[in-house]
Amino acid sequence: MAIVINIDVMLAKRKMQSKELAEILNITPANLSILKTGKAKGFRFDTLEAICKALECQPGDIMEYVEE
Repeated sequence: MAIVINIDVMLAKRKMQSKELAEILNITPANLSILKTGKAKGFRFDTLEAICKALECQPGDIMEYVEE
């Protein structure tokens, strides 16, 4: 996939655990894992907004385009 998801990087920078972020987002840890691994086909802008708010970052900090 050409879009790389860097939620783990931002979690590490913010010293936050996945479980804590899942609770803030009100989603299951399993669904957060699907987002983190890039296995999701997509996600909603309100979810992206909530992630950015919780991690105090920009969408570009979470997603990155990498040519295959």
